[in-house]
Amino acid sequence: MLTSFFERYLPDIDRYMRMIVASQPNQPDDMGIMLQYALGWVDQNGEPYNIPTGKRIRPVLLLLCVEAAGGDWKAALPAAAAVELLHNFSLIHDDIQDDSPLRHNRPTVWKVWGQANAINVGDALFTMAYDSLQRLSDNGTVPEILIQIWHIFNKTMLELTRGQHLDMRFEHQASVTTDEYISMITGKSAALLAACAQMGALIGCSDPQLAQYYADFGLNLGIAFQIRDDILGIWGDPSVTGKSAATDILSRKKSLPVLYGLDNSVALAGIYQRATFEQGDVDEAIDALNTVNAQEFTRQSEEGYYNTALSSIEAANPQGQASEWIMQLVNSLFERNY
Repeated sequence: MLTSFFERYLPDIDRYMRMIVASQPNQPDDMGIMLQYALGWVDQNGEPYNIPTGKRIRPVLLLLCVEAAGGDWKAALPAAAAVELLHNFSLIHDDIQDDSPLRHNRPTVWKVWGQANAINVGDALFTMAYDSLQRLSDNGTVPEILIQIWHIFNKTMLELTRGQHLDMRFEHQASVTTDEYISMITGKSAALLAACAQMGALIGCSDPQLAQYYADFGLNLGIAFQIRDDILGIWGDPSVTGKSAATDILSRKKSLPVLYGLDNSVALAGIYQRATFEQGDVDEAIDALNTVNAQEFTRQSEEGYYNTALSSIEAANPQGQASEWIMQLVNSLFERNY
């Protein structure tokens, strides 16, 4: 993933994020450790931590779209830092709500310091994201564009919370339609990618119509990426995915192929009503999914959103080296095989 444009952007993204975190007044030492731990900079004792805890895809996409739209990417660093801070805020709160003990192969913030501290750290990152975003005005972003960016940012935050609400609700909802699922991942997974592309283009060219093409690109890219993840969660090669095949079946995750299968297979519906699941049940479930061609349905859904994303970025007519880098990023996101 660390191609030339990642190497170009990441040091400055990291530097700007560190500046934002360090600039907050009256920050207790232990809270500072929690914040830096959440961002992957230190371990739980405050010692430097050198293992990456995230690919920073969102801020890199934003900067790529700035350049592709004809702007200076360095002027957009406040926005790039803002989206990454916002993303990490959402992860901290998601981990609490999902009762997840691990994130990036480390104990989650709540697991180390408790839920109350984790909520507080997440709230701090949320506030820092807005502090970073408003600094765009110091880098030459004119007020009318800044107002549009604030509107996109606020709307995206609401989409993230809407998507998370649906995700939690679906855990206890007896029946979920595929349309409801797409609506959920649109909010939870795709909205922030759309915002990154749209805000980057606005900073780069100040043209709302052109920026909308970038937004459509990011949104459909995010949906397609999540659908690819759903396929890998059932049929993925463990050597590629890093987790056991059929993990999503064992956890009874309501992913897109499962929802399609439940709608079209009486056998699968019966299997999912069993009180406990063992490997034999997983094998039966996969056989039932294969019988109704659930993988092919899901693959075609992914392809549809992927092609829409490509059509949108083509309509945006990105310029220069950044246009090639955007396609390199897209290809890297979808190189995971199933």
